Amino acid sequence: MDLWLIWLIAAGALAVAEIFTLTAALGILSAAALVTAGAAALGLPLPFQFLLFTMLATVSVLFVRPIAARHLLKPQTERFGVDALVGRSAYVVSEVTGLGGRVRIGGEEWTARAYDETLVIPPGATVDVMEINGATALVYPRE
Repeated sequence: MDLWLIWLIAAGALAVAEIFTLTAALGILSAAALVTAGAAALGLPLPFQFLLFTMLATVSVLFVRPIAARHLLKPQTERFGVDALVGRSAYVVSEVTGLGGRVRIGGEEWTARAYDETLVIPPGATVDVMEINGATALVYPRE
């Protein structure tokens, strides 16, 4: 069996293993094995193939993996879904108490409760959405 084919099989096996681990390290080793397979196909002797693989893998794991990991661990910059409603203002459609009521948030009507259960918020008031609990907005009146 040709050496380039062995390197190609190793690259494929490492790529498949990367799919299951999602660590980026095995993917980098797979890329190094793929480059080494190309060098082996061009006729590079076996000791230099191992040297090339070792150098590529070391440099990649030391320099490329931390950059990739940093991009994967970035905090979410945008809020989506109901999380995006927290902090927005709402218009009280029907009286809101600690037990219930209705508010309009961005054109949609939501069930609502007062964030402070002792408050009674009259219709027409502007409130801030403090939290979304299921399909109910917990609101607090604007001062």
